[in-house]
Amino acid sequence: MRVRFRFTKLGKVRWTSHRDVARMWERALRRAQLSVTYTGGFSPRPKVSFGLALPTGAESVCEYLDVELEHDPAELDVVTLPARLTPALPAGIDVTAAVVVDDRAASLQQTVTSCRWEIGVDSTEGSTSTQPLAALVADMLAAPSIVLTRERKGQAVSDDVRPAILSCSVIAESLLECELATQPRGLRPSELLRALDPGLEERTVLRTHQWIVRDGAQWEPIPLDATSAPHAGARAS
Repeated sequence: MRVRFRFTKLGKVRWTSHRDVARMWERALRRAQLSVTYTGGFSPRPKVSFGLALPTGAESVCEYLDVELEHDPAELDVVTLPARLTPALPAGIDVTAAVVVDDRAASLQQTVTSCRWEIGVDSTEGSTSTQPLAALVADMLAAPSIVLTRERKGQAVSDDVRPAILSCSVIAESLLECELATQPRGLRPSELLRALDPGLEERTVLRTHQWIVRDGAQWEPIPLDATSAPHAGARAS
């Protein structure tokens, strides 16, 4: 059976790399005594598939991973899994939902098409603009194209990133809410700020939603109302 989990990444653990978070999950699954399916071959690995990697230093209330388990679906109460796994994970990583998904479903990395972010913004000495943040956002959204030079496989590549900026607005002083596409190539919050003004930098970054498109509508990999578990951000430090 394939189980999809939603979890948070808040507080000091935000500085933990994606690879280290994967190791934390492998340990937590063992401590919770869950029988994970392994690959074959000379170096068997647990069948654990993460969604889109979160930039190191960013926080999130909507991280996802899929785990293939050998348990009989009739004998495993999936609803209890968040409570079993959260104590086995570091403070700031709280499992908020678990649901069974179709074994034939596409991977999270294939299906997630955009993410919503809240980005706290600071200006640096390198800022060349005197415009307020709202004016910078308006100019960016009105631009027919925005060319950024980014690194890809060790090579500098210039891309038009304007199609990846699906929405952007100022929701509080120095705080942006943006939806950025993840396909065909994702746009990072830091790259969005470069598109606004090279002198802007991230103060805080929070991923609030990951979206998939089904029948022309946006859906979350696990609906937010799929669990009654309270937000456990108090464990973050």
